Amino acid sequence: MGDVAMTVPVIRAFVEQNPDVKITFVSRPFFKPFFDGIENVTFFEVDLKNRHKGFLGLFRLFSDLKQLNIDAVADLHNVLRSKIIRTLFALSGKKIAFTDKGRNEKKQLTRAKNKIFKPLKSMVERHVETFNKLGFSVDLSKPKFPEKAILSNEILMISGDKQNSNWIGVAPFAQNESKVYPKDLMKKVIDELASKPENKIFLFGGGNKEIEILNAFSKNKKNVIVVAGKLNLEQELQLISNLDVMLSMDSGNAHIAAMLGIKVITLWGATHPFAGFSPFNQRLENCLTSDINKYPLLPTSIYGNKTVDGYEDVMRSILPEKVVFSVQSQLAE
Repeated sequence: MGDVAMTVPVIRAFVEQNPDVKITFVSRPFFKPFFDGIENVTFFEVDLKNRHKGFLGLFRLFSDLKQLNIDAVADLHNVLRSKIIRTLFALSGKKIAFTDKGRNEKKQLTRAKNKIFKPLKSMVERHVETFNKLGFSVDLSKPKFPEKAILSNEILMISGDKQNSNWIGVAPFAQNESKVYPKDLMKKVIDELASKPENKIFLFGGGNKEIEILNAFSKNKKNVIVVAGKLNLEQELQLISNLDVMLSMDSGNAHIAAMLGIKVITLWGATHPFAGFSPFNQRLENCLTSDINKYPLLPTSIYGNKTVDGYEDVMRSILPEKVVFSVQSQLAE
């Protein structure tokens, strides 16, 4: 989800700055709401369960896309599936370009020995370079974001009116446990933020286990609202667009909020913003990282899927007080 969300600011800027070009964005149906309202963008839904499933399905996908009279292909994913599709287009005489994910540089950043600890290009910059290779210019120096969504009655039934309150989103989960802030510390953060009556906190997540944890966070707090399981993706995007700040792990919700122009505070465990996955248009100081002096092997992973003995509690080095201060500072600006 985060990978797709990081393409949105680039696509939005591209179509604005190249109004004579039409983009067909090819991805899973779930992500279609990310691109709603962006002019000159058509979303093509890949059917990975049936028509486009498996190796033969890729040829059917190529055939379906070929009927759209595509002139060039920008492969922003650069994985086996997309490599096959772009190769088929190249063989048919179309111009192609693909995003260099900097895999070797990322290995140097995360390896234990001879680590090269320096900031790498962001994925957003890498996607811009992909369009540059196709001969198009994309300038992200002055990004534009969509207007805040007008909330439907269905959403307002859950959120209530904003009035003079601060709306804070909290997304405390990630795909891998090494990127998740400890529950006891997150509870302290939520309790402290909720202690200020002018704050209203919305908890995001998914699945029964996560909802159970979120319900425990919100227990006996009228100004802490569990959103998980109550809204669909489109409705969540509309609610997020009305937040004042989002507190997230290094995960998809951070990138979703950023693509909508919302201030984002992120917490980093085994991973690090230097890998190029910091949320779009956010200051580096909004990325709260684990103590690299205490844990010198950080970052130990790009995606948080690799564990290192003795590094299970790295996120405990991010103090709850610092998290609360960072969130409140964003509200004060």
